[in-house]
Order: sequence, then C-alpha cells, then structure tokens
Amino acid sequence: MLSRAVDEALYQSYSDDIPTFLKNIYAARGVAESQLSLTLAELLKPNFLDLDKALLLLEQALTKQNRILIIGDFDCDGATASVVAVKSLRMMGAQQVDFLVPNRFEHGYGLSPEIVELAIKEKQPDLIITVDNGISSFEGAELAKKSGISVIITDHHLPSDSVPKADAIINPNLKGCNFPSKNLAGVGVCFYLFTSLKSHLHKNNYFTNNNIPLPDLRHVLDLVALGTVADVVKLDQNNRILISEGIRRIRAKQCAPGILALLEISKRQAETLQASDLGFSVAPRLNAAGRLSDISRGIKCLLTDDINDARRYAKELEEFNQKRKQEQTRIQDEAQAIVDAQDVTEGKFALSLFDPSWHEGIVGIVAGKLKEDYHCPVAVFAKSGDFLKGSIRSIPSVHIKDLLDLVDRHNPGLILKFGGHAMAAGLSIKAEDFYSFKRVFHDAIKAHLNGEMPKMELLTDGKLEAFDISLNNAEIIKEAGPWGQGFEEPIFYGEFEIVEQKVVGEKHLKCRLKLVGNNQVHDAIAFFQDPLDTKKATVVYKLSLNIWRGNISLQLMVEQITSLT
Repeated sequence: MLSRAVDEALYQSYSDDIPTFLKNIYAARGVAESQLSLTLAELLKPNFLDLDKALLLLEQALTKQNRILIIGDFDCDGATASVVAVKSLRMMGAQQVDFLVPNRFEHGYGLSPEIVELAIKEKQPDLIITVDNGISSFEGAELAKKSGISVIITDHHLPSDSVPKADAIINPNLKGCNFPSKNLAGVGVCFYLFTSLKSHLHKNNYFTNNNIPLPDLRHVLDLVALGTVADVVKLDQNNRILISEGIRRIRAKQCAPGILALLEISKRQAETLQASDLGFSVAPRLNAAGRLSDISRGIKCLLTDDINDARRYAKELEEFNQKRKQEQTRIQDEAQAIVDAQDVTEGKFALSLFDPSWHEGIVGIVAGKLKEDYHCPVAVFAKSGDFLKGSIRSIPSVHIKDLLDLVDRHNPGLILKFGGHAMAAGLSIKAEDFYSFKRVFHDAIKAHLNGEMPKMELLTDGKLEAFDISLNNAEIIKEAGPWGQGFEEPIFYGEFEIVEQKVVGEKHLKCRLKLVGNNQVHDAIAFFQDPLDTKKATVVYKLSLNIWRGNISLQLMVEQITSLT
C-alpha cells in the first residue's frame, strides 16, 4: 500500500479558503490553487494548427448551404461528438447537415474507403467532417478528395509520422500544434472547432446578415461532459471545466432529453449526478449499440428534442446493453479459462488471447477487465472476415501506441494497421500471425520494462483520523470533483473492526465498520466481495454519500478489504 507524496510547498501555498482536509488531497495531486477554478472563463483559448483553414471552409459551406456530412466513431465519445457537430451546425443555419457512422463489422474504423463510398452513394456530401477519428484515414481522405469532397478531420488520437491529405486537420496532438492541453477527448476537439466557428461568424456579421439568433453553445456542454468522461481522458483543468459545466446543466435538466432518458432507465437521479454516473451508467448503454450493432440509435437518442422519442431509443439501448453483458460474461469466462490453463511462465509481461467465437465489439471491455486483474497490457482478438481484430488495454508504464509503433518498425507486415493512444489501441493482423504477434508483443513489453515485472501499486491518500471520517468531508470531496483519470478521487485506508456483515444482491457485502480504537460505527459497501472470516480487516475506502428517500448519510465505499490476522 503506497500513500501519495504530498508536495509540502504546494500545501503551504494554498489560501485559507481551502479546507485543510482538501489541501492534502490537492497537494498530493500536484494541483496549484490557480488550477482549481472551474469557470468557463478559464477555458484554454483555441490555437490549433489549421483552425483558420477549417473556419473559412465551414463559413463557405454554410453560406452556400452545402451538404455537410459528419462521420463519427462507434463509441460514446464519437457519438457525442457527432451530436455536438450536428446541433452546432443547425444552430448556425445549416439546412443540409447529416451524420453517418461506420458499422464496425462492415466498414471498419474511421474514414475508410468503404464509408466514403457509402457516403457518396447515400448522402452526396460536399464537405465531410470527421469527429473522434480520421487521423489515420489516409485512403479514405484521398478517395473523398478525388471525388471532389472537401475534408476536415477533427480527432484527438495520436498521429503517425505523416497525416492524411485533408483540407484541414484539428488535433491537439499534431506535431507543431501549440494548444496547451493534449488531453481533449474527440468531443472536446469538436466543441472547440464550433465555438471558434461561432466567434468567427459573429465577427463577420454572418448571424445578423442571415437573421440567425446568436447560437449559445453552452447548450451542448452536457454532451461534451458525457463524451469526455466516457473516453477516460486525463482530467486536467480544461477537461474538468468542460465536465463540471456539463454536469451542472444536467443536474438542472438543461440537457438533451436522451441523457435524461438514459439516466431514468439506469435509475440514476439527474439532480445528484456525479461524473462517475456518466461513465458507469450512461456511456455503457450508448456504447452497447456500437459494440453489437450500430451506434446511430445512440446518436438519435441524444439528438432528439422529444423526451418520448428519447425514452423509446433508451429502451432499445438498454436491450443492447443486456445482450452486451451476457456476451461479455461468456467471453470473460472463456478468456479466464485460457489464462488459467497457461504455463505459469507465460503471460507475465503481457497477455494475448483469441477465440474464433469471440465478438469483436466486446473484446475491448474484456481486455480492460483482464488488465485490471493482472496489471499488464492485454490484447484480446476476435475474428473479422479473413483477419483478426484486436483491442489492447495498457498500464501507465507502457505507452501502447508508441510500443506498437516500435513493434511495427521491427516486424514489417506483422501488424496490418493500428491506432490509439497511451492506454488503449486497436489493431488488425492476419489470423496465421496470432502466435507470432503474441511472442513479439510480450518480448517488446518485457524489453521496455527492462525485465522487471510491472507492480500493482494501490495509491492512497493515507490514513484518516476518526474525526475526519465524516459526512461533511464526504460532501467536500463530492463538491471538489469532477474526479477521474489523472485527478483520481481520494481513497484512504485504515484498520477496522467488522461489527456486522451480510451479502446483498447475491454478490455484494454490506457491512458496518468501526475504526480500531474508536467507537463510531460506519455503514460500508463492498461490491463483488464475499464475507470475511475475521473480526478485523485493513480497509481501503472512499468517503461517499448514501442518498436514500431524501436522507443523506455517510457510506464508506470499500475498494479493497483484507483480513487482519
């Protein structure tokens, strides 16, 4: 168990307005007081490469009422970005704007030649805008350009050494792009493009001349928050502003009816919404459609202004989610059986798994689960036509996109195509190359880690005194959010006596705990945890609020519980 190191100088620099309890937490995350303000005024200013080119092209398309087509991605970030683009353009007077999302089983990822051909056949666009994809779509961009279609790529994934020949590329991770935050999700990049477009058009009197009300793009911040949380990007100050503003709007029900319908169906209250509710309740239901079929239903759910339509779509998405859960359980069990049957010397630095019956839309979640269990990079493959498609989930010490670059350079032809970022990637290989890839992948990670096994270290914010385990501090933590990747919610540990324990919902442990040496008893819940045969335990926990029938009480959310002998 490791405690986060507190930056003492930072701790001393905070003003007295910040509760002492929070000072430790902030100082352990290296956050200066100036980075704590989450108002829209603090948002970084847009200075992306190619921004001026994109704005002129969009102004021209709007003025001529060209046909504009948004090409999205089949996950929650791509879906929300598609909706932000369509809604923003409609607010700006576009009368011919539509969206098209690849079906992962028919068209593959991104702006592929197949999706461009379908776009030409069905939509005849004058301008294509990609959202959350496109930075590796060389062939698709070339085909679109040859067909007389203008192309703006908006993406946040890491580019290769070269980039597609588009009219403009908006990506904070482009070489030479001076936008200070490299952590925007695809929907964040999209939001910046359209807020910049609004300013550009306003300056040119476009709205006045065309009798269009000045658009208020705060109306799409609920979608920006959802996509940013769902994509598990690093929560720097800029992303926390976007999420916090979006959550504020959802709590006030000033948001897409689709978000309210998805919260309803997942039994979450909009008024008490946390960022984690978006990540664990709303996003999986949207993603399920993209994993099993076509995420356009999810996009329609978020696009509609009619709550009854939204509820109908949400019901369909819930059905997909139930199927996704069943399929995930089966694949997880089969993957676990393969890992269990492996020689103990195998799979120490990486796991690569494949079965022809596995579903290519589900393997990414399974890779993520196994990565958590074994704390090493995990690649899980499914059959896709004549090839294998894999999803990789990685650990902080292995930048997986850079590692795949290395593997590709040293083994030409082994990987057919790949893309991604630090913690996640997708790739395609030939079916007969699976075992070669497995060996090369394992050896590359072993070399990268200098032969030292990656360690699973649970980082905590230390022990709390009895008086700090309080409802007030739980509320302080809640208000100090949003918490997430790179700005982790505080967790603490301590030795507790188990006063009472019982299994609820067949698999969760509800218990009452008392800090050793203190008489105060606290309610606690440990998910997927069996009862312990002990009276004392070391408990790693979060301070959380239990809201039940209008009453708010403190509940310890147990992350880990181990017997004290």
